[in-house]
Amino acid sequence: MGHPAHLNFKPTQASKKRGRGAFSNASGRYESEVREAADDGWEADEPLPLKTEVVQEAAKKIVTFNDSPFVGFDRSINPYRGCEHGCVYCFARPTHAYMGLSPGLDFESKLFVKPGAPQLLRKELSARRYRVRPIAIGTNTDPYQPIERRHEIMRQVLEVLLAFRHPVSILTKSHLILRDLDVLQEMQKHDLVRAMISITTLDGALARTMEPRAPTPKNRLAAVKALADAGIPTGTVHGPMIPGLSDHELERLMQASREAGATFTAYTLLRLPQEVGPIFEEWLESAAPTRKAKVLNRIREINGGRVYDVARSRGGGPKGAYAEMLDMRFRAAKKRYGFTEMPVPSSEHFRVPGSGPPQPDLFG
Repeated sequence: MGHPAHLNFKPTQASKKRGRGAFSNASGRYESEVREAADDGWEADEPLPLKTEVVQEAAKKIVTFNDSPFVGFDRSINPYRGCEHGCVYCFARPTHAYMGLSPGLDFESKLFVKPGAPQLLRKELSARRYRVRPIAIGTNTDPYQPIERRHEIMRQVLEVLLAFRHPVSILTKSHLILRDLDVLQEMQKHDLVRAMISITTLDGALARTMEPRAPTPKNRLAAVKALADAGIPTGTVHGPMIPGLSDHELERLMQASREAGATFTAYTLLRLPQEVGPIFEEWLESAAPTRKAKVLNRIREINGGRVYDVARSRGGGPKGAYAEMLDMRFRAAKKRYGFTEMPVPSSEHFRVPGSGPPQPDLFG
């Protein structure tokens, strides 16, 4: 079943930048001055492409720890800040406000790279107090976004993790992960890796406007197959499911993923924290105006009448009949297509290179 014929997945506003997800570049919440776009009559009919700017960040640490009850991991690595994929719904957009930048166009065009990540990782994993557990990569911004082709930070990070026999879970939208298949296969010899590909929709037109610089759904499914064929434990994440817009694809996405070789799967519901709400609404008005009211009404139902409520969207709070029905559909399809539970990469082979056998943990 495809999208209804009356939907228009081609942005109509003249201010839309080619190859970008957001329409606007409103000031971040921490800025003292507020920027507003104004039409001075000089804008060309076809706006010029917005160039990507990359700045090196001298990070002091690379492994970030958390004790959040809303996520299934306690540590992560983000080789980059911002993400050139430009997914309009991205929940990580508000983090750019901490840099004094806009969660809008700045998030996808003003990027930060951490060239010292491999060296920092070696230092932090070698610390006597470090206790090994799987590191999650790709939980905030995509480690295989386009600038990774040039900087290769992710590949270097994987090489360090391999040297330490450290377990890792990778989430990406990009088939660029296949460039590092040699490293991943070496890691898998020690049961160190889990790879997940995020596939939001099978509709190419919707993907182009919603995730403008991410690989096509076809390429993502091809990445699933290549990873699985290479013996890498491979799964998919389908989301965010957008109520009234892409949610009807859930079973088709799961079937296509299973046929490609995915053995485990998950899904997420759309979340619109802080500045993401207005950015998404602006896109929705252009891409699917006839569906805007329905989409937002269902989002408010999930969030207790608001566009976003963290306790309902991420916690155990009530989510309403729609969210419960979607979860029932997911569980039924998971059983029907024979998906297994998500594997956990092994921590038992961890060692600090050159230090001999691993040191026992006196505290269990």
